[in-house]
Amino acid sequence: MSERPNILYIMSDDHAAHAISAYGSVVNQTPNIDRLAAEGVRLENTFCTNALCTPSRATILTGQYSHVNEVKTLDDKIDASRPVQSQKLLKAAGYDTAIVGKWHLGNDDASHPQGFDYWNVLPDQGDYWDPKFFENGAEVQYEGYCTYIITEKAVDWLDSRDSENPFFLMVHHKAPHSPWLAAERHQDLGVEGEFPEPETLMDKYETRSTAVKISSLQIEDTRKANLKFDPPEWVTNREEKRKWAYQRYITDYTRTVQAVDDSVGTLLDYLDEHGLAENTLVVYTSDQGMFLGDHGWHDKRFMYEESLRMPFIARYPGQIEAGSVNDDMLLNIDFAPTFMDYAGVDVPDEVQGESGRGVLEGSTPSEWRTSLYYRYWMHTIGHRIIPHYGVRNERYKLIYYYGVTPEDTGNPDLVLDAEWELYDLEADPQELNNVYGNPEFAGVQAEMLAELDRLQAVYGDEARH
Repeated sequence: MSERPNILYIMSDDHAAHAISAYGSVVNQTPNIDRLAAEGVRLENTFCTNALCTPSRATILTGQYSHVNEVKTLDDKIDASRPVQSQKLLKAAGYDTAIVGKWHLGNDDASHPQGFDYWNVLPDQGDYWDPKFFENGAEVQYEGYCTYIITEKAVDWLDSRDSENPFFLMVHHKAPHSPWLAAERHQDLGVEGEFPEPETLMDKYETRSTAVKISSLQIEDTRKANLKFDPPEWVTNREEKRKWAYQRYITDYTRTVQAVDDSVGTLLDYLDEHGLAENTLVVYTSDQGMFLGDHGWHDKRFMYEESLRMPFIARYPGQIEAGSVNDDMLLNIDFAPTFMDYAGVDVPDEVQGESGRGVLEGSTPSEWRTSLYYRYWMHTIGHRIIPHYGVRNERYKLIYYYGVTPEDTGNPDLVLDAEWELYDLEADPQELNNVYGNPEFAGVQAEMLAELDRLQAVYGDEARH
């Protein structure tokens, strides 16, 4: 047995923490992910720094903010030659490395995965059924359901290893990204019409900025390709359509999650059967959060809690206490240095995150972070989300929508002034009451502005304007 642990990193796409029963989900059950939590640690406050698939994936690999690794939007590709990537550093330290599943960081030679002994990844979003993959650069197509194919190929790679080296295996699922197509065995799971509605489903955005009010994340406006059916005859107004669309959405979404949970079970069983469980760090997470009808929305992008928050569950017997829960902050910039720490690899100065090993093992450093910096860059492309940045600490959140001009968007009719929002997460956990400009919060507002300035300087982003 290697003194350094194997690392199995399982990441789904758009899997909200509140769609995991270990996090208290009221819409579905995830017994295999729950098993991982029961045997390891569940982190309650893990956050992304840019709630969008491609940027988050680049941040997870590099431990760097989007403005540093230069992957800010869905249109950006990673420069795969960048030396500071976790898999490259672990490979150089003697790990066998592999990635199977969703890459979503570019399909050309310059952006294909590097630093992996084996890679087998979907082009772009990939397909749920009979998907094509790039296997070490060669295009192949498999018959069947994507989640199970990814799992099978990950197991095949584990079986093919003839090595005493520890392994670093990244298993990246497409699910539960739209259009939420379920495996055959799950197509009758859940009863449409009987899912509990989130309290904020009919949010009117009364105190929010104009930037929020013009967005197009409303569930009732999502594509028919996602909802699959036209509204029934009883739907005669927008409120009824939202309620119907929520039930359609959450039915398919939770069915799609179930295959991911199956995959986690398959991989955990494999570790048990091959005597690998005791010396393997297993992590389950998602690339960011997801709105599940919260505020009437689907998708992510905004800095609000449901989008910002990531699930993070980890197991490493003998090092991580079974059934433990930790409330300290972990950011996706911290994932790469955490892997490096467990692998005994020195963390390069270019990495902006910190090792979260102490957080996982219940010995959080005394000067561990108590605030985070967030920035969303994609200028109104996709759901008309206005670019914004902000800061969140253990109680308050400050968000700045820095406005748009026709030059930003190419739309002469889209002009918005900059706007601020401030939320007291203790008194208002659903973020319904924007208190920016309220004299009662003048002191808090000043402190949060100062913290925003500090973090932008720390992470080398341009100062607020």
